[in-house]
Amino acid sequence: MYGPDKDTKFPLAHYDRLCFLKNVVKNPNIIVGDYTYYDDFEDVANFEKNVKYHFDFVGDKLIIGKFCMIASDVTFIMNGANHLSKSITSYPFAIFGNGWEHAMEGKSYPHKGDTIIGNDVWIGYKSTIMPGVTVGDGAIIATQSVVVKDVAPYSIVGGNPAKEIGKRFSEKEIEKLLALKWWDWPIEKITANVDKLTGNQIELL
Repeated sequence: MYGPDKDTKFPLAHYDRLCFLKNVVKNPNIIVGDYTYYDDFEDVANFEKNVKYHFDFVGDKLIIGKFCMIASDVTFIMNGANHLSKSITSYPFAIFGNGWEHAMEGKSYPHKGDTIIGNDVWIGYKSTIMPGVTVGDGAIIATQSVVVKDVAPYSIVGGNPAKEIGKRFSEKEIEKLLALKWWDWPIEKITANVDKLTGNQIELL
């Protein structure tokens, strides 16, 4: 047997609060890799509710890699939330019309690009990820963090705004792990190495 079925919604028997996320999300602009799970205290449908300001007309994507662990109440703020920040006012006059509809002619709201979460990323309870952020492979985001800028691979960040607390491995070991890309191995090879993957001796892989 080579691990749980990646195409099942609920990989834990008789438990529907943890899902393999790619089998639950419906929005085509949310792309999720195999085995990434989302755990919710109430209902896994809350995941998409917590992807905020994700409007079709903006077109930005939330891209999440494989083998990620996403805790309950994690929120992703998308580009639809952005207001003007370099103008005299941030107020969105144009959306109200009635003589204000021309306020944005020749202008556009800030767009920070897609939000990208790497592989093997652990996002702690009630964390918030801001638009356009990239979280590197193997990173850990502490509970209730607010991530406003990119997170380096295999780093641990926390706080508001989130700052680096430390690295999970030495720079040389991180280079090896990023080259190894274990999450892209065939599932048979991953299964054969789960005891090593849960250890800390990279040289055994």
